[in-house]
Amino acid sequence: MSENQDVQQQTLDIAEVPAVEVIVEVAVNLMSAAAVKCGLADEEGQPSMVDLDEARKLINALAGLITAAAADLSDSHARPLRDGLRSVQLAFREASAFPDEIGMGPGEKWTGPVN
Repeated sequence: MSENQDVQQQTLDIAEVPAVEVIVEVAVNLMSAAAVKCGLADEEGQPSMVDLDEARKLINALAGLITAAAADLSDSHARPLRDGLRSVQLAFREASAFPDEIGMGPGEKWTGPVN
């Protein structure tokens, strides 16, 4: 298969994927990366992967995506994404030496206060 045919096949493949599945996949990737940056993947005896500056960016993007897409997602898709978002927001707060004020944490601009 030539490179041009490969690109055409990939384009056809992505065209067949429903938008909801693409949105959920992107959200799960953002959530997973935020969880790692909040230290949820840290293992004893291994270097910490905590990077709260990066986590803040990922959580903000995740909150914006979920909020913007909520009307287009069924409850069966939106509810677990909102629950996961809340979990990483709480993990961020817990990992912070000086936690943000309630309502000022990452993503809370879109989700409202998380505590």
